[in-house]
Amino acid sequence: MIKKRILMVASSDNSLISFRGDFIKSMIAHGFEVFAAAPDFEDDIFQKVIDYGATPVKFNLQRTGMNPFKDFKSVLELKHIIRQNNIDLVFPYTVKPVIYSSIAANFCNVPVISLITGLGFTFTGLTAKARALQTLNEFLYKLSIRKNKVIVFQNSDDCQLFIDRNIISKNHPVGFVSGSGVNLNLYKYRVNDNTTKKIRFLLVARLIKEKGIALYIDAATVLKKTYPEAEFHIIGHAGNSPSAMKEDLLNELHDQGIIVHHGPQNNVQDHLYKSDVFVLPTYYREGVPRSILEALSVGLPIITTNTPGCKETVIQNENGFLIEPQNLEALINAMEYFLINPSKIKDMGINSRKYAEEKFDVNIINSNLINIINSVLK
Repeated sequence: MIKKRILMVASSDNSLISFRGDFIKSMIAHGFEVFAAAPDFEDDIFQKVIDYGATPVKFNLQRTGMNPFKDFKSVLELKHIIRQNNIDLVFPYTVKPVIYSSIAANFCNVPVISLITGLGFTFTGLTAKARALQTLNEFLYKLSIRKNKVIVFQNSDDCQLFIDRNIISKNHPVGFVSGSGVNLNLYKYRVNDNTTKKIRFLLVARLIKEKGIALYIDAATVLKKTYPEAEFHIIGHAGNSPSAMKEDLLNELHDQGIIVHHGPQNNVQDHLYKSDVFVLPTYYREGVPRSILEALSVGLPIITTNTPGCKETVIQNENGFLIEPQNLEALINAMEYFLINPSKIKDMGINSRKYAEEKFDVNIINSNLINIINSVLK
């Protein structure tokens, strides 16, 4: 029997391993031949894809900005990759791979299952630039994905937005998965019996304002006055985003003892195990944040916003709290709850792990995606 060839297209090589490594292995286990395309492969990741049993494929992609000549070149490269490797199905995720590889696959008359992993900065609509990019992205989505066999969403709000904006019709075949999932064997649960006032809050994110970093710092500044033993940890890299937090400010707040600024870390898992409560007060248009899924898995209560993608991760008052975005008072109250009631950390942490097992196990997510692929290729 000839194996069906699937081309997975990502915006970075690291995301293939960090977010889709288990899925690549699952597809191979189910008898598919997998080609994993990404720009700028690091040597170790290139080899790891080979070790999984897949074929890494390099292509050029301008990850940020809109240069029509470079973007058109990406489409032509993907078209060549599809034809050269006799691809039977294309599976892209994140904005540019979805748009460009869908266009390329349509030229080649190859079916596409696209995964919408969140709508990001452009669909926050908070700035003139965001609104302009939203209009452009809506046009490009309409141009590219309407012929896709299935469009998979990570939350129902994103699907409804696509229907409301007439990006897809209400009859278009869609599927749903609960984020990228988390490997529960790698992120094992640990019992947290901390009942002291030395509560460690942790935020892990790209350090841009849309992720709620400034709000978290403001809450830490207020709470530190009343609860000097509490710790407010931050892990992440700002990058070159125009809304990035200034490194000098973060270092200054660190030196003042208001926050503990770790910068980017390769051992986030160790920090999760040392923490008591996970906080992500984002108003970025998330899919389902991977950082929250990992925190759920190890058994941390969650404080996040009542927004698409995030609200799926919390059962209010059971494993944490949902607050309205950009509401400082609500964030302070939610964080202070654990400072006043530290014994609740253990109970809510147990509920977080149970929720991860029921809904976010990577095996459940991957099984759903495999079923969708089989339904298209049957």
